Amino acid sequence: MTDKDVEQTDERGFGPGPWWADLGTWGAVGLIAFGVLAAAWVFLRLPGTPENLATGYYQAAKVLAIGLVLAGGSLLGRRRPGAR
Repeated sequence: MTDKDVEQTDERGFGPGPWWADLGTWGAVGLIAFGVLAAAWVFLRLPGTPENLATGYYQAAKVLAIGLVLAGGSLLGRRRPGAR
């Protein structure tokens, strides 16, 4: 088999990225605000709070952490002159 017989494409076969990959800076700010709001909701034990409070805090912390990482990545991308 020669190289001419093999079809080569630029596609790597990966599936779509995670749901938060294309949110941008304002999406990151929204996630941070939502994470803080969710943690406050659990702290005040408002309706819909899980029985195990650690579960609620864990879920709020995940959303907050994703928002912080996205915001940091966006700000670092703007700071570097040749990042785009």
